[in-house]
Amino acid sequence: MSNLAGRALPDSVAPMFEGFAFHHVGVACTDIVAEARHFAVLGYVAEGKPFEDRGQGIRGVFMTGQTPRVELLQALDATPGGVLVPWLERDVKLYHLAYRIADLAASIGSLRAAGAKLVVAPAPAVAFGGRDIAFLMLPNRLLVELISPE
Repeated sequence: MSNLAGRALPDSVAPMFEGFAFHHVGVACTDIVAEARHFAVLGYVAEGKPFEDRGQGIRGVFMTGQTPRVELLQALDATPGGVLVPWLERDVKLYHLAYRIADLAASIGSLRAAGAKLVVAPAPAVAFGGRDIAFLMLPNRLLVELISPE
């Protein structure tokens, strides 16, 4: 363990989290076209076409060209209870980290065993061709998206 102000940091990832492959950072925004222009200044370009997912109430587009890949997301409408509202109200743009995983149920179990709470149960996602995704909130309030295997 490394030491930081008298506290130990882990030297390695716990074995139960093997099989997590980083995929993207989710970015909440009010206008994905305007936001894409800002990311273009940093060398990002759209990866594929924008998508709409009525089940999640979002419109989005992936951008690459730099690392990490980002997913720009905006609400389909200005619904007061929309999924992005809590983050946008607090001016938080980078709101989730997403991982491809080998086994969705096992990965959810591993994160829950580490204290995470399942906030969105597995559901099909347009952005991933109908593959299931799930969202969990870690104890440090970091939102994690899990993307089921192909």
